[in-house]
Amino acid sequence: MLNRRILRIKVFKTLYSSEMSGKSSLAEAEAQLEASCEATRDLYLFMLGIVSPLTSIAAEKIEAGKKKFNPTDEERNPNMKLAENSLAGLLDEDPDFQKIFRKKKFSWEQYDLFLKKVFRSVSSKDYYEKYMNSGSASLKEDCAFFRHVFEEEFVDNDDLAQILESMSIYWGEDLPYSLSYVCRTLDAMGKGARWSLPPLYQSEMRTGEDVEDDRLFARNLLRASYVNYGKYYDMVSESVSNWDNDRIVTTDMCLIIQGMAEAVAFSTIPVKVTINEYVEISKYFGTPKSKIFVNGILDRMIQRLSADGKIAKTGKGLL
Repeated sequence: MLNRRILRIKVFKTLYSSEMSGKSSLAEAEAQLEASCEATRDLYLFMLGIVSPLTSIAAEKIEAGKKKFNPTDEERNPNMKLAENSLAGLLDEDPDFQKIFRKKKFSWEQYDLFLKKVFRSVSSKDYYEKYMNSGSASLKEDCAFFRHVFEEEFVDNDDLAQILESMSIYWGEDLPYSLSYVCRTLDAMGKGARWSLPPLYQSEMRTGEDVEDDRLFARNLLRASYVNYGKYYDMVSESVSNWDNDRIVTTDMCLIIQGMAEAVAFSTIPVKVTINEYVEISKYFGTPKSKIFVNGILDRMIQRLSADGKIAKTGKGLL
């Protein structure tokens, strides 16, 4: 599930948190990293679990319409397509999904007002009207409809953000990635696949002798960054003598140090890949000038480490 980019970001956040909190122990940082990784999959499960509650809201609306004193023809003969969609039934009847959802103690019951608000938003959209009036019904169509819901209703949703923040300190910035995996699941189920819990790390989805363990990658990257933080910090400070250290944004410093640690610790990752990764990450977590600063200083530091014989690349990663 988690790719290398996401793992680098999670290591960065852990390293940054450690520095900002006054240097937590390595053991504490490692525990925080593990919890952060698992939280992304938990959020995926929690969000996928909204399919059935939204379906129930649709069914409740239909029942309320029927019970009106003077229902309209449409209320007497409602379109049951969403209320009886196949996807909700599959998830409700899947013992593996239900078991792990209950084990995590997840529930949408207390968020009834949010669910109704989402349903009102969904029912006002063109994709809803197209789905309800297509004249056909299939699991593939149901999955495609809910893909629209996940793509259009939850990103930048302030109400959802408050819910997620109250449930986990890790969930706020994990939402887009978790939602992308929900969409992958819907695509697979729409083609007839049964739901299965995705492996936490993408390396667990591949086979072969050349597959590198992503969990070890993240842990070793954190350790290399943590242990060498002071040494690399001094190197960076010396290289920017015209800058006051206090003017170097902590996020930039953490990214540069982590990039240096990766270049030294991982012989099979090309230097260009490492630099590009941290420049890209800096665009989201730094200042407008961070990408230029991180690119220039990290490149300079890696050249220095290479000249000192600290970096040795093998295979495709040869300098």
